[in-house]
Amino acid sequence: MLKIWIQAARLRTLPLSVSGIITGTALAIKEGLFDGVIFTLAILTTLGFQVLSNFANDYGDGIKGTDNHERIGPKRVLQSGLLTAQQLKRGMTITVILTLVAALLLIYRAFGSQNYAYFLLFLVLGIVSIIAAIKYTVGQSAYGYRALGDVFVFVFFGLLAVVGSYFLYSHQLHGWVWFPAISIGLLSTAVLNLNNMRDLQSDQKAHKITLPILLGIRRAKMYHYTLLLLAYASAFVYFYFTATKFYHYLPLLAFLPILQHTKTVMHNQQPQHLDPELKKVAISTFLFAVLFFITLLF
Repeated sequence: MLKIWIQAARLRTLPLSVSGIITGTALAIKEGLFDGVIFTLAILTTLGFQVLSNFANDYGDGIKGTDNHERIGPKRVLQSGLLTAQQLKRGMTITVILTLVAALLLIYRAFGSQNYAYFLLFLVLGIVSIIAAIKYTVGQSAYGYRALGDVFVFVFFGLLAVVGSYFLYSHQLHGWVWFPAISIGLLSTAVLNLNNMRDLQSDQKAHKITLPILLGIRRAKMYHYTLLLLAYASAFVYFYFTATKFYHYLPLLAFLPILQHTKTVMHNQQPQHLDPELKKVAISTFLFAVLFFITLLF
């Protein structure tokens, strides 16, 4: 049974989910503001959000019939009959509770009991994140079925993850933190776009509206290239204006695998061949975050 729940948690999605936290922490380290407890709790909270989203996605797509025998990619646990809808709902409930506990501990560690305004702000953001993770595919008004998933991923995986985690350490903001946040957000959105291009045919049959369905595959590919190019440009601008050592540019090496990736997407005619490309962009995003962390650490 544990193996089934691990399958439902989709471990391959977890490195991408923590990339924003690693990047935001690196920005704090640059200013000498690192706190190991905040970092650990932020990682645990983010993993909780991601696992909850994965459970909810499995549940929502499963009961709507979007996940079926025609779907490309890893089999879902509800679709495969490995877990029932009721079991997934219980798993979601437990995950919500554990994530809220981690979030409360994180917020208290960052702001204590003195700064009520920041405490309440981040508590609200945590609750909104939980609702957003569930409503992506669950319910009649699921925004993932209305071509709004890209906005969610950009805001929550990019802007909120990077800028929010940086704020937990610093209690302040400056303009430069938005550039790596935009890069992480755009790269994460590119992963979702790949997923939606791969699933275009099955999503059409299930009446799930995504951007590739609205744009068509050719324009969806152009949109994909734009996301990747802007992600690189935003990162380059940050390093150009803030780097003081040559090795501060090392995170840009994470974009090298993406060059080959764009060629693969350009010439792709078989949706199933896009599945390995998701991992390529996700790992490149995680690599960017890790290299960013290392360069600012030293």
